[in-house]
Amino acid sequence: MKSELRYGVIGVGSMGREHISNIKVMGGATVTAISDPHTASIDAALEMAPGAKAFSDHRDLLDSGLIDAVIVATPNDTHAAVLKDALATELAVFVEKPLATTISDLKSILDWDAKRSAMTWMGLEYRFMPPVTEAIARAKEGDAGKIHLISIREHREPFYPKVDNWNRFTERTGGTLVEKCCHYFNLMDLVLGEQPIRVFASGGQSVNHLDEKYDGNQANMLDNAYVILEYASGARGMLDLCMFGEGSFDKEILTIVGDAGKIESFLPSQTVKASRRDSIGNLSNWSQGASRARGSEVKIVHNYDVKYMGHHYGASYIEHVKFRDAILNSTPAEVTLLDGVTSVVTGLAAHKSINEGRVVEIKELWN
Repeated sequence: MKSELRYGVIGVGSMGREHISNIKVMGGATVTAISDPHTASIDAALEMAPGAKAFSDHRDLLDSGLIDAVIVATPNDTHAAVLKDALATELAVFVEKPLATTISDLKSILDWDAKRSAMTWMGLEYRFMPPVTEAIARAKEGDAGKIHLISIREHREPFYPKVDNWNRFTERTGGTLVEKCCHYFNLMDLVLGEQPIRVFASGGQSVNHLDEKYDGNQANMLDNAYVILEYASGARGMLDLCMFGEGSFDKEILTIVGDAGKIESFLPSQTVKASRRDSIGNLSNWSQGASRARGSEVKIVHNYDVKYMGHHYGASYIEHVKFRDAILNSTPAEVTLLDGVTSVVTGLAAHKSINEGRVVEIKELWN
């Protein structure tokens, strides 16, 4: 068992450098190699990890012998090409969300991964945000009873600029509901322990990037959507996304409702709220007006072991610690490529629903 792991980071744009920041402070790890064809990104990353060797081609990094684990944080549409090479090694691999942007690439990645023995970890850090983690744990422990409804609302600012503006185009990102919202579909599946069977969505590009063109091509990322998921168990999920709603204080709200109560997580206030239903199944209280909750609880949830909060309320740090420990202890990945597949398939189905104006069965895309 190694005492310190050597990391390579492929793709050192904003998210790649976020990974470097986490690796630097967690202990038991060091960044020894980086790769990116973009010189400005390499220069910025070398300021953070001055001892790392820089490569312009990710294949040279993989062949360098300088690393034990590799982080793939390149643009979404390049993941499959990079993973074809990374998964052919015996390195531990961490791939950023979304896993890929097309069904064919998702299937190829699963085939490549099936041939290897080393660990592959899917980067879906939202499940590690401390209040989200607590809300999900309480739901799984039965605090809300049998879960019937899950909703997630994100009202936030527009997409940030990225190198070559690649995140302005659906053909490169997979679309907003893949690029941004695969996290949320994964959370819904995690709470319920199943994947959706059908999707209905409505969305559009109403405000953001309407006057942006790059190389003559109009930016075409959706900036708002409602997405409804149906599960075989009868449970339902709903996503409410607005990317011109930055005036909200709590930008991300997860609500889990069961037959015995409700659990909610709020970010950035890092609050969890929970309540139990009053007189379940008893309508006698209606004579006193609307039914009331009992046992209501409000608490702030922090993880005081986090050494770097970063852009995800400490979730990326927690995920990196878990990834490192899984490598050192030879334990399986907590988040697998199948989590990445199902979250992307749901997003692609939602875009298909919007484009065609109909309910889409998941089996139309994946069977």
